[in-house]
Amino acid sequence: MSYEPPTPPANLPTEIVNTLNESEPEQLRDVATYAEALAEHKEREARLEESADQEEVEERPDDLPDDVPAKATITIKEINNNHYYYWQWREGEKIRSQYKGPVNPDE
Repeated sequence: MSYEPPTPPANLPTEIVNTLNESEPEQLRDVATYAEALAEHKEREARLEESADQEEVEERPDDLPDDVPAKATITIKEINNNHYYYWQWREGEKIRSQYKGPVNPDE
């Protein structure tokens, strides 16, 4: 009795199919686990982006520079014992900041 190997999905690139066909069973199980986790992560990221796009953006503050997104918040940073306001927002995995001005105008 002989068993036929499974047929790969038609949309799977040939180089991936060849790599999988050359892999050991343990590696294939690891690939399957990783692929499932990665698919869930990408779906979650897409849902988060979609919900962020659908949220109504509050009115843009008058002092918000054009290159700072409306979702930015103001934070205070201490540098050399002086306090400064910074606009801060997230772009993907990174946190971006842009100088706004001193907390105390005399500084």
